[in-house]
Amino acid sequence: MNNSDYIIKGKNMKKYVLIIIFSFIWLASCIVYLPTPQEQRPLPKEEPYYEEDYRAGSYEVGSSYFYDYLSTYGIWVYHSRYGYVWIPEVRMYNWRPYTYGQWVWTDYGWTWISSFEWGWAPFHYGRWGKDNELGWFWVPGSTWGPAWIVWRSSNLYIGWAPIPPDVHFIPGIGIHTLPYSLNVYYWIFIDGRYFLNSRIYRYIIPVERNRTIIYATSLKARIEVKNDRIINRALDESFVRSITKRRITKYSLQDKDKVGPNKVRVNRVEVFRPTIKTEETAKPKVVLNKEEAKTKISKKKIAIPAEEETPKARRALEEGHTHEARILKETQEKELRELTASFNRRKKAARNEAEKRKIEETYKNELTKFKERHAEEEAQLKQRHKKEKTAKKKIRKF
Repeated sequence: MNNSDYIIKGKNMKKYVLIIIFSFIWLASCIVYLPTPQEQRPLPKEEPYYEEDYRAGSYEVGSSYFYDYLSTYGIWVYHSRYGYVWIPEVRMYNWRPYTYGQWVWTDYGWTWISSFEWGWAPFHYGRWGKDNELGWFWVPGSTWGPAWIVWRSSNLYIGWAPIPPDVHFIPGIGIHTLPYSLNVYYWIFIDGRYFLNSRIYRYIIPVERNRTIIYATSLKARIEVKNDRIINRALDESFVRSITKRRITKYSLQDKDKVGPNKVRVNRVEVFRPTIKTEETAKPKVVLNKEEAKTKISKKKIAIPAEEETPKARRALEEGHTHEARILKETQEKELRELTASFNRRKKAARNEAEKRKIEETYKNELTKFKERHAEEEAQLKQRHKKEKTAKKKIRKF
């Protein structure tokens, strides 16, 4: 092999090397960089909302204030999941949170005004939970809100339910949905016409109707921060105006530095809503475990044999049952009238006789289903009333 052959081979080798280099450069330009899972940007950590981020009123107290103040109105119990929880002393038939009071429209959205002396605290801070053995209990919190509830509504009904303790308010995200469906007994429903009534408990529909109404309503959850305010506006103001046929008064909130119930005045609502300073070591002076609480609640029930029951107590129970039966019947009949009116509108808009007959057949089927559900509800209500009449009458203090 002569020198010229080596020169030619060297040139070819350089050519091949250059081709390979340029090929790598070209391929690299086509690659899209994908970060590994460890390099991806993490989602924001969901943390509970703290009052220090958004102050409530100018008055400030420590979290121990809840423990001391509410001890007069109930008992504190240690809950294995939620820590110290409070069970109120209530002597009202079928009581549930957010039933005795009224709704008013403010700059914070729909705001609950409780009828209870202690209502300024558990209906505006913390959360309500339900225990099969202890009943309703309240878990303290440091965040003031107009009402920690979610809504359901339709063209006939308005309903609300307490947000459970394990559903947190997330700064920047708020509460716009629920991670699971609430128990039917959480929900409080009324005929929407009476939503603005100051004695709203008179219009609460018996819980036997809840399952039917839940399927006929849509969930509305929207609690968020606007201009440093916690606002609950999921239930649209214009919708309430249309269903109640009433003008809605907008109230301003006026802070007061003295403990006591919130009050509705001519154009304002006076509220006690202190900023809560978290105290890590705070605890109630007297705390019961669950078994002790069950025993105490049981002892606070005064058993009265039916034959020894006073005429006044019997009359009160009968009036309560009559009232519930009337509301159940009224709302059922209104549903049927609305169903008939809806199908009549569809029938009127039908394009031909075949379409009309199809609408009529659908109407008959729907009417049958409604009547069957209504019969079940009525039977369940009668069964509950019968148990309440025949069992030993008990006045539940807690």
